[in-house]
Amino acid sequence: MSILVDDDTRVVVQGITGGEGKFHAEQMIEYGTNVVAGAVPGKGGQEVAGVPVYDTVNQAVVAENADASVVLVPPAFAADAVFEALDTPLDLVVAITEGIPSQDMAKVYKRLSEVDTRLLGPNCPGIITPGEAKLGILPGNIFEAGNVGLVSRSGTLTYQVVDSLTARGVGQTTAIGIGGDPIIGTDFIDALELFEADPDTEAVVMCGEIGGEDEEAAAAYIDEHMDTPVAGFIAGRTAPPGKRMGHAGAIVSGSGTGTADSKISALNDAGVPVGDTPEEVADDIEELL
Repeated sequence: MSILVDDDTRVVVQGITGGEGKFHAEQMIEYGTNVVAGAVPGKGGQEVAGVPVYDTVNQAVVAENADASVVLVPPAFAADAVFEALDTPLDLVVAITEGIPSQDMAKVYKRLSEVDTRLLGPNCPGIITPGEAKLGILPGNIFEAGNVGLVSRSGTLTYQVVDSLTARGVGQTTAIGIGGDPIIGTDFIDALELFEADPDTEAVVMCGEIGGEDEEAAAAYIDEHMDTPVAGFIAGRTAPPGKRMGHAGAIVSGSGTGTADSKISALNDAGVPVGDTPEEVADDIEELL
């Protein structure tokens, strides 16, 4: 099985007529993802890579029976694109766009509480169920179907850990990049809950980084609610205190939480081994399995 996406998922690509949108739509199609429509205001009636383009997401959803969208729209317009998707009956919206203003995302986050649609991202690489579907920009060639779920704030770290797992013949059920911005739709606990409910996911990798308290909260959730074993990795161990590192969410406050040490300690206390390298994470997963 898998979580959130599979070979039945029918995808709308928002921004498909742009350079990034066209490129990644073609990559998704080549992987085998069922991309059924594009949505770009004023571009209805065109075709991109054999995919019909509609003026609105709702038109695309109705005409093509779509249930998910991928947002590949420039930052200034991305929040509006997400709002448009949330006004339809889509099950999942994957926002790849980096640099969406936090004040825009705060409004999106409020809207999420009023709808049933799940948002993944923004500023994330997307989601992949190996051999079935990928929604986003993940390099599909490094993934292999198997029994390990993965959730990560970092796209690059996702690729490194997956590459280490696949090299050992350890495949994945689904891999999710949740994004590194301060305000995101799906967090660690949301993803862990889904993996815990998936009978085919026999272990989970959780890759975090410095900044915020999401990893500490996830550790508490793992301790209290998960029977599925989890292995962890925390990036940014050598980052100087108070230094913003890459992701907008990766800044350590002076509260004593958010540091690499506090996250590793919380995960260890919950019985989660934390590797120093992606290779050590793969070691831990092999032991857990």
